[in-house]
Amino acid sequence: MQWINNGKRYGAVTIGFHWIMVVLIIAVYACIELRLYYPKESEMRSVLKAWHFSLGLSIFLLAWFRLTLRWTQVSPRIEPELSRRKHYLSKTMHSALYIFMLGMPFIGWMIFSANGKSAPFFSFDWPALIGANKQNAKLIKQIHEYGGTAGYYLIGAHATAALLHHYVRRDNTLLRMLPIKWTSSTQQPNEPPIREKHE
Repeated sequence: MQWINNGKRYGAVTIGFHWIMVVLIIAVYACIELRLYYPKESEMRSVLKAWHFSLGLSIFLLAWFRLTLRWTQVSPRIEPELSRRKHYLSKTMHSALYIFMLGMPFIGWMIFSANGKSAPFFSFDWPALIGANKQNAKLIKQIHEYGGTAGYYLIGAHATAALLHHYVRRDNTLLRMLPIKWTSSTQQPNEPPIREKHE
């Protein structure tokens, strides 16, 4: 597999960071949902919240790196080509995902700041962005919670679209981002893709 993108598929770096982000987002949601099964002030609840914060800020950092890759490398073509409307919808979806991946951790950071605390990032602390204000902290937390709920729908729509492209439209949208190379050279229009063997 090549390291950088080309006109046919994404490179190993882009693919790797895409799937790392998928795992991190799942972990962030898992931590914040699982905490509800433990009593308040319990050690396990605190551990899950700490991991939620640290992993969320990891997504914030990696999202900037992914944007840099997106701006500096070519994007593989979708074959067959999308209509103008579908191309616009695809761009809108990706823009919304990046806003989500950057915005949600940033809002979480703001919550700590408004509470007069530094944001925990594993063994480090990120400094406060704004002055302490309990009223602002409550408002920002509410926005963060609404954003988290919206994220379920956004991520679900993204995954559904990828599957529709693969199984209904039968284009190469999903194949471009798979870590294993597949080929459609001997594939019939209504047949599933064939896995290419590597020596």
